[in-house]
Amino acid sequence: MSAAAAGAHVTHVDASKGMVGWAKENAASSGLSNAPIRWLVDDCVKFVEREIRRGNTYDAVIMDPPSYGRGPKGEIWKIEDSIYPFLELTTKVLTENPLFFLINSYTTGLQPAVLTYMLETALTSKFGGRVESSEIGLPVSSNGLVLPCGASGRWIAN
Repeated sequence: MSAAAAGAHVTHVDASKGMVGWAKENAASSGLSNAPIRWLVDDCVKFVEREIRRGNTYDAVIMDPPSYGRGPKGEIWKIEDSIYPFLELTTKVLTENPLFFLINSYTTGLQPAVLTYMLETALTSKFGGRVESSEIGLPVSSNGLVLPCGASGRWIAN
């Protein structure tokens, strides 16, 4: 929603029809009903593969992959096994001078250091720029501790 609110043309892809519906509701609630957002219910890997074949490119990617999922033909997505090949594949739809690449992961199995390594390997080596990653957590009000919930990483062009 932030990218659309800032004026970007957005392509939102999710394999879950329900999630796309929820995202559309969120856009409407945010005053973005008429924003240039293309809503697609599709397998993200297959979508990226088609975009590569079509020669379509993007200035940025915001990725929020599931920890686990099953495709309609029994395909299994496990973030620990699938995220790096998908990240590498997705770099092929970036323009020659991309702006940023964001990944959120709501699984404690993917640490910030791992996200940093993956983003540096796939993006910094190809485009320069810098990587920042951090832990996502929920504060526990009773004792001031933070409950780990995942990690977030971003590659940013110079």
